[in-house]
Amino acid sequence: MPGRQSPTLRQRRLGAELRRMREQAGLGGSQLSRVLGVSAAQVTQMENGKSSVSAERLQTIAAGCKCTNQPLIDALADLIAARGKGWWEEYRGVLSTDFLEVAEMESTAQKLYTWATTYVPGLQQTQAYASAVFARVSPPLPPRDIELRTAFRVQRQHAIRSSGTPYVSFIHEAALRMQFGGPHVLAAQLGSLIEDSERRTCSLRVVPFDMDTFPGAGENIMFAEGPVPELATLQMDTAQGVLFFDSPADLASHRATFTRLDSLALSDDDSRKFIRSIRDEMKGRYE
Repeated sequence: MPGRQSPTLRQRRLGAELRRMREQAGLGGSQLSRVLGVSAAQVTQMENGKSSVSAERLQTIAAGCKCTNQPLIDALADLIAARGKGWWEEYRGVLSTDFLEVAEMESTAQKLYTWATTYVPGLQQTQAYASAVFARVSPPLPPRDIELRTAFRVQRQHAIRSSGTPYVSFIHEAALRMQFGGPHVLAAQLGSLIEDSERRTCSLRVVPFDMDTFPGAGENIMFAEGPVPELATLQMDTAQGVLFFDSPADLASHRATFTRLDSLALSDDDSRKFIRSIRDEMKGRYE
């Protein structure tokens, strides 16, 4: 049976975890194929997310790999059961899959962490600020694409807020001072950040210029905690597009980054005061 041409993020992640399970057991693909009674090519398709995996087959794979991590097995069973279409599917074929996969990742997150160094995180951008960010993409986007991307970003925010997913946002002062859309747009954006930080499910922490260190890489990143630690996902914005990472080494490295940020950043209250001071500074430039 031909495999899927374009597996979703969920399908690829399920396959990656099955591959990890097999490799940790020291089994080759042909060995697992004999346990399952399928061809080695079918095992490869399952591990690439291109072939479906039933709950029964998952149990057979786990038994064949002698995996005793029941919380992980149960979480993988939930991935298999999650076959419904999310709200982002209405944008399929309109926006690139990068956008859709970020929303898909957020939809299953138990908790979200972001570290922003160049602009306010997408989940906290006002419509005017988001539009200004997309308007400065190189090469320039057509107005319709800017409108669609902005609408999608706003809808992501609504989805996270309505779900009540806990969200911890670390923002470098540099990102708070980038004037996308000019001082009036930035001032409104900073005011929105202050309001956002007062929500019960949101924590906003600022890393000011006068800190003597810069944790992690310069890219904006998002870390999504999964139902079990093994199913966390790291998402990184780059000039080449969105990248996803899920290896144990990558997850451990970036958990350490956020632990470091927690020790460096201002408290929530001090962060609000800090943002207010920049907002008042921006207002003074046009009032």
